[in-house]
Amino acid sequence: MATSLGAEEATVEYREAGVDIEAADSAVARIAQIVARTFTERVASPIGGFGALYEIGGLGGARPTLVATTDGVGTKTEVARAGARYEGLGRDLVAMCVDDLVVTGATPLFFLDYLALGRVEPSLVALLVDAMAAALGEVGASLIGGEIAEHPGVLEPGQVDLAGFCVGIVDGDATLGSERVRAGDRVLGLRSPNLRSNGFSLVRRVYADVLEAVARGETGPLLADGRPLYDALIEPSVLYAPLVLEFARAGLLHAAAHVTGGGLAGNLVRVLPTGLGVEVKPWAWPEIFRRLADDGDVSLEAMRATFNLGIGMVLIAPPDAASALRERVPDAVDLGVVEASDEGVTWSTTVPS
Repeated sequence: MATSLGAEEATVEYREAGVDIEAADSAVARIAQIVARTFTERVASPIGGFGALYEIGGLGGARPTLVATTDGVGTKTEVARAGARYEGLGRDLVAMCVDDLVVTGATPLFFLDYLALGRVEPSLVALLVDAMAAALGEVGASLIGGEIAEHPGVLEPGQVDLAGFCVGIVDGDATLGSERVRAGDRVLGLRSPNLRSNGFSLVRRVYADVLEAVARGETGPLLADGRPLYDALIEPSVLYAPLVLEFARAGLLHAAAHVTGGGLAGNLVRVLPTGLGVEVKPWAWPEIFRRLADDGDVSLEAMRATFNLGIGMVLIAPPDAASALRERVPDAVDLGVVEASDEGVTWSTTVPS
């Protein structure tokens, strides 16, 4: 005869299997107020429902068009775990999704996250979500929902995986992209002092011994400025969305390319129409990239195809708008000019290392 278990017995058995429902409930309770800080008047449902509601009436101009992006933080989470330095991962997640979104000219509206953990630790969940909320606050987007999943036996305690999903809106007549790009447009780069959250499978291979040392409580090697190399690896992403939106709304951009996996060339070519190309000028790499190339004996081709090398966002602007962009961002890098070409993106010379 089948025997039914009481709720308490079932919970105990599930906890023994590695899933702690009470910890998950505690985590949700901790983040509820953090999430609520991001709400605008358009958020039409509280945290805790099966679906999140967001009102879009009156948004988007003459041809309101929804734009959606999704991404994750990748194996930077393992670099974070080595030193128990998780505080920047929430910002990394938002940057990967929102910076993809704004290159279309879209305004971010709302965001959802998915957190998978080997063991739900409410304080860790709160740390991750607080960083997400702070980053979303910089672009006026709401964190309207998400999921916390405990994966014992698949992930170890302290292991975490993050993914996110962002929705924005743009007037279809004002969308940025390759169809606007013309010969003569100026190509400018916005600087990134760090790796953001790309290429970390290679980073972990090159610096496996450093991460083991950090996990033992050691500082590890230092950079020329005296900072631990580990700090440079774990440094959170620059969030380019506010600047890109400012320029898009001012009519200063034809297109933009978010430099993530695939490097500058692999992402810039995505916003160049057939028959146009860019011969990219050289720029100085931040030290962390020079060290990585030297320490790992990584080829120039592999560095270019894997990392941003100090340029996290590329702007393509009409000639008469380039000076206004440089005034707003004096350290923007002059990468070249859009020209007639069937070669897409090429390199004018070896990028300084």
